[in-house]
This record gives sequence, structure tokens and C-alpha cells, in this order.
Amino acid sequence: MPVIYVARSKSLSEWGGDVGLSKNLFKVGVFDGTGKDAVAALNEESFAGVADWVLLADADAGVAEEDAAVALLAKKQAIVDPKYYPRIKGATGIFRIKPKDVENSMLVERAMAGEESLNFTLKPADIAKFLIKNAGVGGT
Repeated sequence: MPVIYVARSKSLSEWGGDVGLSKNLFKVGVFDGTGKDAVAALNEESFAGVADWVLLADADAGVAEEDAAVALLAKKQAIVDPKYYPRIKGATGIFRIKPKDVENSMLVERAMAGEESLNFTLKPADIAKFLIKNAGVGGT
């Protein structure tokens, strides 16, 4: 059964911050197996030139394919074009996320749910859930 997953690499995030891209870089993909298996495959092949990928979240993708999920998410979020950065040449599905977008989305969700306290601290797992939801193929 395919899953949509979101993974993050500390080294890729540091590199993104160093080159002025962003330190908020996340890999979104669809894998036939589990999220842990997907991240193991990323690390095994040194995807985007790094082997320290960590799974942040995964969800049932239904019958979605990676290309469709990435294309839908790319309409809403900034995707990193691997042609412009030699280090990540050929690495697809890497997104540059603005934390403010995720915070605004969470704020609206909490307000609509009627929660009394709208204070929260943004975590990488929150960004992963946001990406899965906006890919439109699974999760909550």
C-alpha cells in the first residue's frame, strides 16, 4: 500500500541556509511500503547528496502517484528546482516551506475548531502534517 511521507535532512537544511535558499527544506514523496522504508531508501541512495534523512510523518496515499502528489503540492508551495543547484541535481520533491504559511493555517484551524488558546509552537511534525494535507492524497 503506497504511503505519502515527509522527510527532513539536517545536512540539507544547513546547506540550504548556507546558500540562501532556506533552512526549511522537506522531501515529500510517495512510496510503496512504509514511511520508514522510504526514508531507509533515501538514505541508502544518498538522495540529494545526503544520507541523514529522518521521517517526520507519513499517511496512506491511496492510489496516488508521487508525480501527482508533488505536482499538486507544487501549486501551493515552493518546490526547489534541482536544475539550479548542482548539489541536489535530479532530486525531485524537495519543498521550501515558509513557517509563516504553516502557522497561519494552524491558527485558522484552531480558531475554526473553537479552541480557547491559539498559542502554539511550530514543530517540524506540524510542517509535515501541513504538507501531507496540502498534497491532497491522505492524512488528516
